[in-house]
Amino acid sequence: MKTRLLGKTPEELTQIALEVGLPAFAGKQMAQWLYQKRIRSIDQMSNLSKQGREALVQRYEVGMIEPIDVQTSKDGTRKYLFPFEGLDYEAVMIPDEDRKTLCVSSQAGCKMACKFCMTGRQGFHGNLDAADILSQYFAVEEAGELTNTVFMGMGEPLDNWDQVKRVIEVLTAPWGLAWSPKRITLSTIGVLPKLKIFLDECKCHLAVSLHNPFPEERAQMMPVQKAWSETEIIRLLKQYDFTGQRRVSFEYTVFHGWNDTPSHARELIRLLSHLECRVNLIRFHRIPDFPYGPAEQKDMEAFRDLLTEGGITATIRASRGEDIFAACGLLAGKHKE
Repeated sequence: MKTRLLGKTPEELTQIALEVGLPAFAGKQMAQWLYQKRIRSIDQMSNLSKQGREALVQRYEVGMIEPIDVQTSKDGTRKYLFPFEGLDYEAVMIPDEDRKTLCVSSQAGCKMACKFCMTGRQGFHGNLDAADILSQYFAVEEAGELTNTVFMGMGEPLDNWDQVKRVIEVLTAPWGLAWSPKRITLSTIGVLPKLKIFLDECKCHLAVSLHNPFPEERAQMMPVQKAWSETEIIRLLKQYDFTGQRRVSFEYTVFHGWNDTPSHARELIRLLSHLECRVNLIRFHRIPDFPYGPAEQKDMEAFRDLLTEGGITATIRASRGEDIFAACGLLAGKHKE
């Protein structure tokens, strides 16, 4: 089985070049072919010697994965399906005026098993490596037009941090896509040990999946609560400065009769006090065999207004791509019917 080049740094590519008899500077050339010219095959690396390319092909491949299915929503959202052993994974492109945001997956399935998430219901089928994740950026039709990205697709990014960190390096490095970290948001359920590493090492924005401020209620739907509670997560976040360029937000899916009462709003205000943050209220999308439904719009607005009155910036996120199962919590790695 050949080793994939996509996702490797110039230093690693230089070592590979030397191993196959190419000069050291070929490592930098390979990085340019991979990340700036976005080639699909080693044969396209035309400024490498033919002998060097032949030696590379014996042991390596670019490793770009092409989507096997694409669906387009009536609102312009597009969902791409990529192949993976056990369970295919998905990326979602969300257009919005002059922005095109790509929501990417970091795992096939998910270990976290949140009861209201279709991805979590699929179980865990494996970590995506850097080439799998970067393929989502390079193989979609809008690859050259993307303005932002969110690690909010299938899987828990911090549960696959080594590969996600490598991808973020490619996205932000001068030899890669040279994006500002401000264009990238990582969403997590709160894997506490890796969260601290992320906060110390990365300048990207952070979104935390909260969904309920009461520990015992959150544990009913989110098993991770038993390992890393929301109070521990927020205690850690309060040690960092979010008044500058890096932002933290909290994802709060609103369910009718479970987490949409004034007492939930008041507890959320108390929990997030003295933390510069935003709360994104998300409309729940119905899934089979789940006891709760979405909150009504008027109740979501009332909840938002209570948070605002309590000093918390809160917004109701517009739902996108629901008709093709591309909205929050609906990714399941399945072909269209």
